[in-house]
Amino acid sequence: MAWEWRFEKADGSTTEPSQAPGDFGTQGDAESWIGEIWQDLLDEGVDQVTLLEDGAKVYGPMSLHAASET
Repeated sequence: MAWEWRFEKADGSTTEPSQAPGDFGTQGDAESWIGEIWQDLLDEGVDQVTLLEDGAKVYGPMSLHAASET
């Protein structure tokens, strides 16, 4: 199983961060990573992310903006 994030603009179009993380071995690894790096992604222009497992959507899009900003 490969877990990965799809990085998106607010309109749903895909974008890539300056350093793509690649695939994760577990959902927990992927979620821990996003929890540590989300602010950097937001600063780079990523507005939302979607979690994929082997290419299938698990959940998302999940906004990286604070609730008061949406």
